[in-house]
Amino acid sequence: MASMILGVGRAPGKVILFGEHAVVYGRPALAVPVTQVQAEAVVEPGEIGAGLTIVAADLGETIAVRAAPADHPLAAAARLTLVKFGLSDPDWRVTVHSTIPIASGMGSGAAVSAAIVRAVVEAGSWKLDCLRSKRGSSPAPPPPCSPADVSALVYEVEQLHHGTPSGIDNTVVVYGQPVYFVRGQPPQMFHIGLPFTLAIADTGIHSPTKVAVGDVRRAWEGEPLRFELLFDRVAAVVEAARSAIAAGQPERLGPLMDENHALLQEISVSSPELDALVAAARGAGALGAKLSGGGRGGNMIALVTEATAPQVADALRAAGAVNVIVSTVRTSDT
Repeated sequence: MASMILGVGRAPGKVILFGEHAVVYGRPALAVPVTQVQAEAVVEPGEIGAGLTIVAADLGETIAVRAAPADHPLAAAARLTLVKFGLSDPDWRVTVHSTIPIASGMGSGAAVSAAIVRAVVEAGSWKLDCLRSKRGSSPAPPPPCSPADVSALVYEVEQLHHGTPSGIDNTVVVYGQPVYFVRGQPPQMFHIGLPFTLAIADTGIHSPTKVAVGDVRRAWEGEPLRFELLFDRVAAVVEAARSAIAAGQPERLGPLMDENHALLQEISVSSPELDALVAAARGAGALGAKLSGGGRGGNMIALVTEATAPQVADALRAAGAVNVIVSTVRTSDT
């Protein structure tokens, strides 16, 4: 007999189009969701007296939340949600699956956290309704859980992953919309004037964002003027890209991608593997290409057309990509 499902939460992956690393220092960035990959969390009744348990099916790991270290990201996501919404430690089992590559710049950590938060809140709403029904009172409304609430909780967890995160990952995966983001300011959803297509290629090299962000901070501390000028140049690329996207002129994005990648090379967050994939994409007809995310591994993105997408994807695989996703970027209807 199938177990009762108390709550389900989902969140997509993401890629940064422009502005990674500079966004940590107050410059803008553009990022978009990638719905072809997703994280999902499902809450079911668990063992009586065990409290909340998380089953990370893809990792082969089971976490008892009440006993987990404070800095365990999955346990922290659940724990923070229980506290936020005044839920006691329930006897639930939360099973997590994700198709988002880990440590590859696609927001895996943020998406998993968002899925857990949403699933636990949905289960908490069910629990409150049941309690009030038993007492003969009217059903309780669900706990308040706006996208801003979810994003704030996920950001707290992101600090465990990344140390000093910009906040862009949690914003994009929670809202599921293209986002223009400046740290410390409310996120702005931006309109896609004309859909465009990306080939997203994974180097297969895990590269935790926290490490790259820390290295850039140390370099910035050593040469603040040089890095501030680099970040300003990145910001100018971001603004030009936003203008092109809004105007429905995605073909202008290719040279801007190439420029942003060159700046990321100067910031020292690229790698031979990323540079090889960028070169392969351009050689196969991509209009532009760059690394996406923290760098030092993870993913790169290439601007392609419907006609060039297959040959660029083949070239990327031949150059060593372990996976290639072709994704069309458009403004969501939801």
